[in-house]
Amino acid sequence: MTNINDWIWNEIQQIGKDYESIDEVAVYDESHSKFRDIKKEGQEILTLLEAKEGATLLDIGCGTGVFVREAFKAGLSVTAVDVSERMLQYAEEKAILEQCNIKFLKGGFLSLDLELQSFDFVTTSFSFHHLPDFYKFVALKRINSLLNDDGILFIQDIVIAEEDYEANINTLINRQEDLGGDFLREDAIQHFQEEFSTFDWILDQMIQRSGFEILNKTIDGGLLARYRCQKSADKSVQSSANASAD
Repeated sequence: MTNINDWIWNEIQQIGKDYESIDEVAVYDESHSKFRDIKKEGQEILTLLEAKEGATLLDIGCGTGVFVREAFKAGLSVTAVDVSERMLQYAEEKAILEQCNIKFLKGGFLSLDLELQSFDFVTTSFSFHHLPDFYKFVALKRINSLLNDDGILFIQDIVIAEEDYEANINTLINRQEDLGGDFLREDAIQHFQEEFSTFDWILDQMIQRSGFEILNKTIDGGLLARYRCQKSADKSVQSSANASAD
């Protein structure tokens, strides 16, 4: 009998940058540091989450692991996943060097095999855009099923506000060129050509329909979005989300 595994999106395929390439992984932190303070971002996210020591956190698309190391140092019990074997190896080596006891798993939004309702927080930064919209919705329902009652989902990503979207995209590309020359300019162009950032009004609907309440939402420059969402107290919505994730 046909089931979801027969038609689900292949998360292992690399969309945009090839993070199975050791060269791409090696320059990730350096290239991103030209336009992001990743450690500071992580600390800001932890402040927004208001996570208490001992809380369980799942980070999907952990990359080089900067955020999950900060989360561990803040006293959280952390599970970190990524579809790239190279990224996981790099992140785990960094965690060992900094004496961070983090559980690393290979997987993605659609392929995780974890116990239901086993996390207080699920976070993802600049990874959700690797999924087409339909699979974003599937992923959100799966995330809902992994969160405890009243659990929190945090998404940070490129999400497009409809007003002035062309001007905002051009501004971002030009800013990246100013910060990092042709390398960052081409990286930004590749994002909008090949990856799957979506309009905020579409993502808003998917989040709400998958069983979450949006607590806070900001979109800096019409593109750089942060969502803090809570698993809905509506048990009928939760039941629907959990059933669809099975």
